[in-house]
Amino acid sequence: MQTELNKLVAALQEFYAQEAFLLEKDLGERTLTHRLAVYLEKQYPGWQVDCDYNRLGERTLRLPHGTIVSTDDTLGKSIFPDIVVHQRAIPNNLLAVEVRKASNHQPIEHDQQKLRAMTDPHIWFAYWIGVLLTLSRKSVEMCEVYAAGRIERDLTRWLAGRLSDKGLGTP
Repeated sequence: MQTELNKLVAALQEFYAQEAFLLEKDLGERTLTHRLAVYLEKQYPGWQVDCDYNRLGERTLRLPHGTIVSTDDTLGKSIFPDIVVHQRAIPNNLLAVEVRKASNHQPIEHDQQKLRAMTDPHIWFAYWIGVLLTLSRKSVEMCEVYAAGRIERDLTRWLAGRLSDKGLGTP
């Protein structure tokens, strides 16, 4: 997993190096996720990178009833992941990324629940890795790594350390 997360770190390095204007002007999360996805595409050859992707093959992504994450809206409060790295036709799901701006005051639990569900191996569209990123204008303020339906504390500490080593965050 560290190999795949290193690719995310490289994409974040390029994102912060190239997109200072967007960050300084405090543009919306969807704009930032689109630009980050552009840099992720360079790091994951042979994979597709999509924003707000709500399919697995021909099926629409849906979670079991009773979860706190809605699956029936298009207003951003849904299972639609901000960015995914996958192979659409197979389907093969590698990485799901949820991005939050540091100025976002909505409860973080929604994004955390979404990543737990999206990486749960008992759900038919499980992603191998999920990452939650809180972006400030100059660095990644917070990160969490999810796998097998739960937060991976060791990988979270490792990713925070890698980001710190690259000048992109604090451990």
